[in-house]
Amino acid sequence: MLLSGLPFLSLAIVVRIVANPLANVFQKQLTQRAANPLFVTATTYGLLVLVCLVFWPQLQFTGLLPEFWYSMLITSLFAMLGNVFLVKAMHLGDLSVLGPINAYKAVVGMLVSIFLLNEIPGWWGLAGLVLIIAGSYMVLNDRRQPEQIFGKASPLRLFQRPEVKLRLAALVFSAIDGAFLKKAIILSTPTIAFFYWCVLGFGFTFIWILFTIRLTWRAQTRLLLVQKRTYLALCLTVGLTQMASNITLANMPVGYALALFQISALVSVLFGYHFFREGGIIRKLIGAGIMVAGAILISTLG
Repeated sequence: MLLSGLPFLSLAIVVRIVANPLANVFQKQLTQRAANPLFVTATTYGLLVLVCLVFWPQLQFTGLLPEFWYSMLITSLFAMLGNVFLVKAMHLGDLSVLGPINAYKAVVGMLVSIFLLNEIPGWWGLAGLVLIIAGSYMVLNDRRQPEQIFGKASPLRLFQRPEVKLRLAALVFSAIDGAFLKKAIILSTPTIAFFYWCVLGFGFTFIWILFTIRLTWRAQTRLLLVQKRTYLALCLTVGLTQMASNITLANMPVGYALALFQISALVSVLFGYHFFREGGIIRKLIGAGIMVAGAILISTLG
């Protein structure tokens, strides 16, 4: 089967590592231009649904098991919440900080998969966890922050920053959704799971819009037309990210897959410097490198 071949799987992992931080760049650019995070997420889902209907007319709509629908409903709800919190975090914080923080997803995914999929980590996995924590402290320990002017801030103080709390909430939701997504993929295919991830995600965000930003959707739609190229670029990169994730999850344990994805932390730091001129590049690269080392330990030896 093509999707299970090693070269194709390796390509999917590489695409995921590059496309995800690039999607974060477009999300941050849109929120800097007054786009609402919820509207950005809903539009991304909606555009992806249209792409699916046009290019994949052979998608399966019937004959799927009840367990598939149960898993997809949970997956889509958690993914939607994670995406909205992620875009909001990108609006408030630096990509070069929030990208590496995503390495904690490997930890959450590993813990969830223990109970849901019976995937038990080893001692190397625990060592990887320690490295991820140590590396994240280096990434976050920015002396330009007000609370650090007169000395080092405590680790707990660093994690109280609003953008970091939002990013942590986003990764918890997305890590949990990854475990349920794998169950849905096992019961169908990566393509079918991708389609319903888009459809249900759009449905959840649309309902949320009706209750929260129904008075401003016209202004957001006008901004969509002005920023259509950025929205299309975001749609492309999110689509590539999710499809590559589905292919990888279909062929690897959840904890290992999420750990490998964290190599994108280094790409996020570089993109943060290139697109937004974020500072502390050397310190953040070192910290991100330590976190990547921890993720590799989890993925290969954990």
